[in-house]
Amino acid sequence: MICGVDEAGKGSVLGPMVVAAVGCMDMDDLIALGVADSKKLSPKSREKISADIKAQFPFSIVIRTAHDIDELRRTMTMNEIVARSHAEALTSLKCTCAYVDACDVSEERYGETVSSFSPPDCTIVARHKADSLFPPVSAASIIAKVERDRIIEELSLEYGEIGSGYPSDQVTITYLTEYIRQHNHPPDIARSSWETVKNLLHQKNQSSLLDF
Repeated sequence: MICGVDEAGKGSVLGPMVVAAVGCMDMDDLIALGVADSKKLSPKSREKISADIKAQFPFSIVIRTAHDIDELRRTMTMNEIVARSHAEALTSLKCTCAYVDACDVSEERYGETVSSFSPPDCTIVARHKADSLFPPVSAASIIAKVERDRIIEELSLEYGEIGSGYPSDQVTITYLTEYIRQHNHPPDIARSSWETVKNLLHQKNQSSLLDF
């Protein structure tokens, strides 16, 4: 079996990173479903295609919460966290060849890292923009994106309007800033090890000092 692996939420400051793997016997098997880079599809299209993939092909999902990521970053880089998560997702599908989206500037190095955490009988092919090159990776990117969007929506119901969770989203930054202003610490769904959070905490502490 051939697998494709991709993730959503690697760079977000709020919420989880979701990794998905999709297996198939032939890459062309997925093309008929209309798979493509998830970022190029509308939310409605992603949801439909994701449901179709899940109904017809083996898949797996690995979720790393904000807390998980903060804890893991004590001993490893973010790229290694992603590589381990990619390997975990593809391992459960027992594939013989896996295409993964390279999260390192060096495709070869990233492939070797994922391979070091994967079964020895699985060949790893790492490429930049793999979600645009290989249908199984496109399929994985769709499932990962849909799953993460669902989680973010659930978190919004619990925590209020948090935006997309990415540092580039002003809604997310406004939420974080206000939460830290009121509570003097970030919310549980924030990645405290992120520079975004550290900077906001520093700004809050500086403002508090000026109040004296």
